[in-house]
Amino acid sequence: MNFLLILRPDFTAVYSDTQQEISRILQTKGEVYRNNSGRKTLRFSHSGKSYFLKIHTGVGWKEIFKNLFQFRLPVISAKREWQALFRLRALGIDTLKPIGFGSRGNNPAHIQSFLITDDLGESITLEEFLSGFSPKNPGHPLEIRFKRALIRKVANIARTMHENGVNHRDFYLCHFRLPLVHLKNKHPQVHVMDLHRAQLRTHTPKRWVIKDLGGLYFSSFGAKLTQRDLFRFIRTYRGQPLRALFASDTRFWRKIKARAKRINEHHQKWYAKK
Repeated sequence: MNFLLILRPDFTAVYSDTQQEISRILQTKGEVYRNNSGRKTLRFSHSGKSYFLKIHTGVGWKEIFKNLFQFRLPVISAKREWQALFRLRALGIDTLKPIGFGSRGNNPAHIQSFLITDDLGESITLEEFLSGFSPKNPGHPLEIRFKRALIRKVANIARTMHENGVNHRDFYLCHFRLPLVHLKNKHPQVHVMDLHRAQLRTHTPKRWVIKDLGGLYFSSFGAKLTQRDLFRFIRTYRGQPLRALFASDTRFWRKIKARAKRINEHHQKWYAKK
């Protein structure tokens, strides 16, 4: 059986045996946030500090074949998110700090693995923040400037990721988190989360860019964004004046709009069946 264990120095191993150490971490107790579909996420304490542990217990052959038939590489362990965290941090994008990674097993359908990250602390998703955006005084310059700064920040994150071969695959506003301590900063610190399905290449295929941006646009439907807000995102993402983009980029953004519409229709049908 194959074993792999990587831990930050201050997470000194209790056991000298790798297999025993992996077993110990997989049995960690804490506050559970998610526990389904072969994945479990919990928060635990270590040396007086709070951390998150994501455990993958195996996806099964059915899920693997489903992805292969759709020409997608299945996510069989926490390794992809571990690698994505390092890639984003190398690109200067705020995300969680990777603390440790481990895996055991030979059968792709039943590999057990884990990822340990730091705890971001009290935070709010951009979906929650923007959907509830309601300045105390409508048009207050500080509130409006902050919202615009968030839009530019997300556009720059998307641009940096896509220009460097990274696509998220779950690129929704709910996967961007804003620490509460930064709510009054002129330059908000936005963290990209939930990278377990991210794809890492040297170049991001256009179809995956469209899927990412289509998902992001769909997730903004409930936010209080204006047409100018959308244009601000487009201008920042492309790094060009709108006039030039309207002349050469219209088809690209129409595809993104169509993608968002399809996702919305799918969600409406799903909710109607519940």
